[in-house]
Amino acid sequence: MPEELRLDITGMTCSACVTSVEKIISNQPNVSYVSVNLPLNRALIEVENNDKNKIQSLIDAINKGGFEATIPEKSLTITESAKENVDLRGKKALLAIILAMPTLWFTMFSQDLGQIASFDIRLSLAMIATIPIYFWSGWEFHSNAWNSLRRGSTNMDVLIHLGTSVAFLWSALVTLSTGIDGFPAVISNAEHVFFDGVAFIIAFVLIGNYLEAAAKLRATDAIHSLMQLQPNNARLVLDYENKDTEMRDVESILVGSLIKILTGETIPLDGVLVDCKASIDESTMTGEAYPVRKSDGDEVLAGTIVLDGTVIVKTTKPSNDCLINNVIDLVEQAQMGKAPIQRLVDKVSSIFVPLVVVLAIFSSVFWAFFAGSIINNPMNSNLELAIMVLVSSLVIACPCALGLATPTALVVGTGVGAKNGLLIKGIEALEMAHKCDTLVLDKTGTITSGKPRVSHIEIIDCEVKEILSVASALESESNHPLASAIHKSWSNVTSEKANVVDIKTIAGMGLVGKLDDKVVAIGNRELIEDVGVEVSSEVDANIVKASMKGVSIALVSQGSRLLGWIEISDRIRESSKLAVKKAKQMGLDVVMLTGDNQYSADSIASEVGVEKVIANVKPDQKASEIKTLQNDGKIVAMLGDGINDAAALSQANIGLAMGAGSDIALDAADFVLVRNDLIDAVSSIDLGKATMKRIRTNLGWAFIYNLIGIPLAMGVLLPFTGTLLPPAFAAAAMALSSVSVVGNSLVLRWWKPIQE
Repeated sequence: MPEELRLDITGMTCSACVTSVEKIISNQPNVSYVSVNLPLNRALIEVENNDKNKIQSLIDAINKGGFEATIPEKSLTITESAKENVDLRGKKALLAIILAMPTLWFTMFSQDLGQIASFDIRLSLAMIATIPIYFWSGWEFHSNAWNSLRRGSTNMDVLIHLGTSVAFLWSALVTLSTGIDGFPAVISNAEHVFFDGVAFIIAFVLIGNYLEAAAKLRATDAIHSLMQLQPNNARLVLDYENKDTEMRDVESILVGSLIKILTGETIPLDGVLVDCKASIDESTMTGEAYPVRKSDGDEVLAGTIVLDGTVIVKTTKPSNDCLINNVIDLVEQAQMGKAPIQRLVDKVSSIFVPLVVVLAIFSSVFWAFFAGSIINNPMNSNLELAIMVLVSSLVIACPCALGLATPTALVVGTGVGAKNGLLIKGIEALEMAHKCDTLVLDKTGTITSGKPRVSHIEIIDCEVKEILSVASALESESNHPLASAIHKSWSNVTSEKANVVDIKTIAGMGLVGKLDDKVVAIGNRELIEDVGVEVSSEVDANIVKASMKGVSIALVSQGSRLLGWIEISDRIRESSKLAVKKAKQMGLDVVMLTGDNQYSADSIASEVGVEKVIANVKPDQKASEIKTLQNDGKIVAMLGDGINDAAALSQANIGLAMGAGSDIALDAADFVLVRNDLIDAVSSIDLGKATMKRIRTNLGWAFIYNLIGIPLAMGVLLPFTGTLLPPAFAAAAMALSSVSVVGNSLVLRWWKPIQE
């Protein structure tokens, strides 16, 4: 039986590196499956006979391949070194941009500044500004390129390294030749340098790498936030009769042990209640706003909160098998995804890079030996012509446009999205948006507002003012959402409040008090009957009927009278119906996926126009339901707001989260909707499609530019027209391609969200 092994892998820069790592691992004995995730820098491996020696052998093989593999630490917390790495990348990108500006000026626009010690001042200043960019900012490209070449493979770093190195070396030699004698005439007589190309290639690629590093950090944040839900310690009951307890590490507590949790505390382990009742806030796990009544024998989950009373829980699962831990695992597994577009770029570059180098060398050698016999050489010598062809070919093939294609569209797309309340966190979502055909929606806090309100008051033996006055007075010491809804309804009807005293909370049932020496109560049917109120069969049938509408019901009594009941529901967002309609018009299948009961879910779905409903779904089941849709060939966008949605958001091809949702949902999502409006989810998909269209256009233009420019640089037209593309024009063409890519991305500035 294969065992699962996870390794952290550093040193990967693109999908070509991922392919190399997967190949290294697959070639090792006893490996049956491997999946390497670039954003998470992690490998998921299935191995036979998972012993320490074989694990170490696997790690050694990866390290020998030029990468670094380590066993992940037990804690997935974000390290300071990770944060420093992101900051360093940001500083490198900023420094490169700052230094690129004077480089561009001195290279392209500055007039002759004279000489000092025979050195050309203008060129010298351009070189000085470029040196820290090339050696410090660009060092990782140079290093990664050599590591790639040693493995016998090529990636984008190789192209960056070759392009910038040749351009920098040529430019430096030309600059130094102005003050030092002895350089060949082909160098000393040269008129063009390419410091600006070096600077901007490195600067823009660094920006893309910074965005990637920041995304990796956020991915780790999501898992870290999930882990914080489960307390590290628990009160272990040593003597049940005397209630003696002792704080213990949750990992040391065995299944079947009794633990004690006080009011307001988080339950540390999955289990069942023992001889007690309580209201449990399960919003962290289910996403639903209403407290859930639990009694003896009912299941409770780690990460949920006890709202009233002290409870005893008999543990049913160890700490590493609790539902919260399973959700963490699902989030991590769901995030094991790859970027199709970048994979395509890297695959093309793996062929493109060596091909360009070979063709550049071949063409330069060809002109060095045969130029004189074929053409009237426009240069001083065949060697100079050969050098000019080599430099032009490599400069024009520099991946500036390729490096700009994705980050510029991402920057503009994220900017216009932020302006309209749509925050884009990951390029992978943009790459999938154009394929999206299914929109999955959570209910509470997504289709609905997540703020309950009184929807109906059923009067039996009183007036509306009386039942609201008693209910609001009883709820005066409560702060749960139902109480807030009752208070608001009372304030809209009357300012009179009953003088209720001796108010007590009955765990998991409701509240009781005294009014004019009579017992008053608000809560469930069990509480009402406990205070001596009889509920007729006719009234009971009406209560059941009301419950089928998916509302919460609070019965109110005074003495032996049942005054009536208050129905509390969650308001549907005003834009939800329109959002569903627009989604369908875009060709999206809309599905509701909720942990709420079927009655409530069907009622809400019918009102907003959703035809497919999946209800009564737990957090781990939500991700499974998303996967089922994907297995059916669907490209799924998931919208949610609660912790319960985190795994599903990660499993989905595109994750969208309400801005007012949980931090974990926000971290796990690819899009964040600041306005908390469902229609923005549809707009996010549309923006993703528009941004992806620009990225594809950019990449297409970049490749077409290379297909046309490289042959020209190699002198294909020289025998026929006498035309040779000199390095200066090659650099200009490279710059033009970059400007074209940026201009195409700027079209996104005119994108508008879907209007209500």
